Amino acid sequence: MKKLSILFALGAAASLSCNKLVEQPNSIITNSQFYKTQSDAIAAVNAVYSTLNSDPAGDFPMYGRNLNLLTGNGSDDQIFSQSNTNPDVRALGTATYVPANDRIKKNWQQHYFGISRANVAIDNIPNIAFDTTSRSRLVREAKFIRALLYFNVVRFWGDAPLILHDPASIDVDALKVKRSLKDSVYAQIIADLTDATNLPKTYGAWDKGRATSGAAHALLAKVYVNRKEWDKALAELNTVINGGYGYDLFPNYKDAFQKATKNGIEHIFSVQFETALGAKNSTQNLSTGNFGSFNPSVYPGDLPADSTLYLMYSTDDTRRDVTFFTSQYNAATGQTVDFGAPRLAKFIDYSLSLLTNQSQSGINFPVIRYADILLLQAEVLNELNGGPTAEAYTAINRVRARAHVPDLTTGLSQADFRDSVFVERRKEFIQEGMRWFDLSRRGGTYLYDALKKFPAKTGAAVKDTLFPIPQAEIDLNPLLSQNPGW
Repeated sequence: MKKLSILFALGAAASLSCNKLVEQPNSIITNSQFYKTQSDAIAAVNAVYSTLNSDPAGDFPMYGRNLNLLTGNGSDDQIFSQSNTNPDVRALGTATYVPANDRIKKNWQQHYFGISRANVAIDNIPNIAFDTTSRSRLVREAKFIRALLYFNVVRFWGDAPLILHDPASIDVDALKVKRSLKDSVYAQIIADLTDATNLPKTYGAWDKGRATSGAAHALLAKVYVNRKEWDKALAELNTVINGGYGYDLFPNYKDAFQKATKNGIEHIFSVQFETALGAKNSTQNLSTGNFGSFNPSVYPGDLPADSTLYLMYSTDDTRRDVTFFTSQYNAATGQTVDFGAPRLAKFIDYSLSLLTNQSQSGINFPVIRYADILLLQAEVLNELNGGPTAEAYTAINRVRARAHVPDLTTGLSQADFRDSVFVERRKEFIQEGMRWFDLSRRGGTYLYDALKKFPAKTGAAVKDTLFPIPQAEIDLNPLLSQNPGW
């Protein structure tokens, strides 16, 4: 799809008599009245996709910036400069955030808004009379997005409200829901994705970017890895690798982040963005502020947490100069500006002037790339076999070879190979919404220990292994309990 539309709810019409408000409306459009045609069903599912790249209030989109404020800025990869105008953004970068943090609240709201739209589609599309195959496909696409959103929710917050249907009542008390145990949330994620594995393998050019069966198997593999269900994870990974989907690595790492190679052989599922469409609610903001006034003393920009992140790469590693830039030619002055500290570069849209606000970047956000599948395969084989197998080395070395770095040393122990996989994941996926999740799923105090290594994040504590339930949500719904330590 070229652009995902937003389906707006229709309000009830009220009539006036003299100066007196008549509270019973003369007419109202209900879900059962609206969802009548195949076009209505398509609009409903497009509205589900749109929650990934837009916000109904005109805020930063989930996959255009807000999710990365938790996964990148909240990890050991990144801090936001002190010139950032939002103190809640700065607090995420220094691990000093509180339950009232507005970016944590916005992530919660955006995820549940997307879940709500998915529920509307899943509930209503089966009642529309049109081609059964097309109808089932649309429902499965909505289930894929619902599973993706709940997967984020359960990893960020643990136990969470499990809402599976559009509310049948406007009774406020009836809308208040307790947190479900995370195992129940995972069970629903797995059920949704299992159904979504019946989606088509591919689509025509107009529908590029929609969820496929390969994307469902890949996301299901990530779910099982997160739960350390290694046998099930391997089965799903093998399906993605050997199932005839045609996935592969781009020969050049840079092509994973170029407009010309969108939705290519490596992209299993991406959130779609386009350049300068003029749509306020569909904007890619992940490189905003990296250029500023071309004067780093005036606007420091969004920087990695420590220069050691940049220095992790060998000079031959082609990922380094795709992920970062340290200087830039300014055509307006004819000078090259040395920024000193490295700046993030993956989502820069070079079809725009570099002096232009990059919030109109048309670079897609790659939620799942084939490189992720290969590194997960290496990890899972290592866990299943008590140490790395030859196939595990082959998988990780394919990713390293594409980056022009030597093969991993052979003869590693299980623990050393595991560490090597996570180092490779860090280098491969900077700014792609992975790091906090990777640190968190290792368990124990691993995330806390990683954060404490950086002076800027000395406020980190064991409680940071989960984000707090937003205080505003607890105030509205006293049935919600808070996470430990908050």
